[in-house]
Formats: sequence, structure tokens, C-alpha cells
Amino acid sequence: MVRGKIQMKKIENATNRQVTFSKRRNGLLKKAYELSVLCDAEVAVIVFSQKNRLYEFSSSDILKTIERYHKHAKEGQNNQTDGEKYTQQLRLESASLANKIELLEVSQRRFLGQGLDSCTIEELQTVENQLEQSLSNIRARKTQLFVEQIDQLKAKEKLLLEEKARLCEEDEWKASVCGVW
Repeated sequence: MVRGKIQMKKIENATNRQVTFSKRRNGLLKKAYELSVLCDAEVAVIVFSQKNRLYEFSSSDILKTIERYHKHAKEGQNNQTDGEKYTQQLRLESASLANKIELLEVSQRRFLGQGLDSCTIEELQTVENQLEQSLSNIRARKTQLFVEQIDQLKAKEKLLLEEKARLCEEDEWKASVCGVW
């Protein structure tokens, strides 16, 4: 006798359905027992029949197993909630950073003289003050660089004058030795 593949749908014949239920229930409970023994797993199976009869198997106290299940399921929900909180936090941070970027872009456009039509007098005064402060900082840095460059050039001039003096002394010595003047 060859087993045929059955289609997964409700069995319409009540007798066949009851026979299939009994056989598969027994097979399921047997597999649960084997899993608990072979793998030292805590297993609990609860089955209610169509007529509301209870069939169960548990490798240990079924109430403790159910309690453990509820505790584990609750932790899973908390983890999911933590993940949702983290996602929400990231969204808020992202929105805040996007807002800051937009403000910086508006400020930059104003510094470049663009988009000034919508500015109030106070905003224009603020932009002007910021530009004057920036210009003052730029001029101070430029002056500092010029002073440093002048100091370097003076040091180089001193070295060149010393080299010239040394060469002149050598020339005088050569002229006196060779009799050329």
C-alpha cells in the first residue's frame, strides 16, 4: 500500500476526520516525548479536539512550562518595545539633525547674499554683525601670517648677510694671498 500525498484542507467526512485526528495526535505526542528524552528539552503540548476535549503532554510540570513560556514571550515583547523606542529615538535625532542642516544652509545662503528678500531688519543686522566679526577674524589671521612671513624673511636676510660677510672675508684672504686687489 502506497501512501498518497494529502491535500491540506479540512477533511469533510466526520469519521475520517476523527480517525486522522486520533492518529496525528498520538504521533504528535509521541514525537514530543521523543524530543524531550533524546534532546533533554522541556516540551509541553496542549491539544483541544473539535469536541473540546483536552489532550496534553509535558516533560515536566506543565504549569511551570507555561509560566516560563509567558515570561519568555513577555521579554520578547519588551525587546521589541526597546527596539521600537530606539528606532523612534533615531528618527527624532535624524529630524533634529535635518533641521540643523536646513538652518545652516539658510545661514550660509544669507552670508553669500542670497535669500535676503525674506529677512527682517533684525535678521539682516545679525547677518551684518556676523559678517563684520568674520571679516575682523580674517584680517587678524591675515595680519598674523604677514608678521610671521616678515619674521621669516628677516631671519633669511640675516643669514644671507652673514654668508655675504663670510664670502667677502674669504675673497679678502684670497686677494691678499694671491696678491690681487
